[in-house]
Amino acid sequence: MILSRQLGAAALMVMTFGTGVALAQGTDPELLGEFSDWAAYTYKAKDTKVCYVSSRPKSSEPKNAKRDPAFLLVTHMPGRKVRGEISTIIGYPFKKESIAKLTVDDASFELFTNADGAWADKPETEKKIVSAMKNGKVLKISGTSWRGTATTDTYSLEGISAALAKIDDACK
Repeated sequence: MILSRQLGAAALMVMTFGTGVALAQGTDPELLGEFSDWAAYTYKAKDTKVCYVSSRPKSSEPKNAKRDPAFLLVTHMPGRKVRGEISTIIGYPFKKESIAKLTVDDASFELFTNADGAWADKPETEKKIVSAMKNGKVLKISGTSWRGTATTDTYSLEGISAALAKIDDACK
């Protein structure tokens, strides 16, 4: 339980400060539940309730790459009409103007990158990714660091459906 609180707080901190989202006048994240390899959280931002699920990679290649912790998040912000926003915090700055590749089993998607984050570019793509995640077993994110190091993070999707159901209920 302590580990997942640290994971949630770390993911929130990285998500908040790494992507420029303001946390001013918000609240600390509250753990909604742990679901195998995923955890669900909620907090109140200045203008909306935020619910998100977060996980860390089960493995990363190359193993010796120097980088901060990586996270994958799916976020709902009903006050901003955001539902199922897919994002990753990769742990290093991406190569400028590069694309990250997200695969769920055999389905492949491109994410646009900025600094140390990557996102799907359209709500339709996010819906397809979330659907694939619910039905998939393994998710991989591949990207290139600003130094030219190619990395691949592998996430388990065990527990993702239950975690998403929890934030769906909490952020209607």
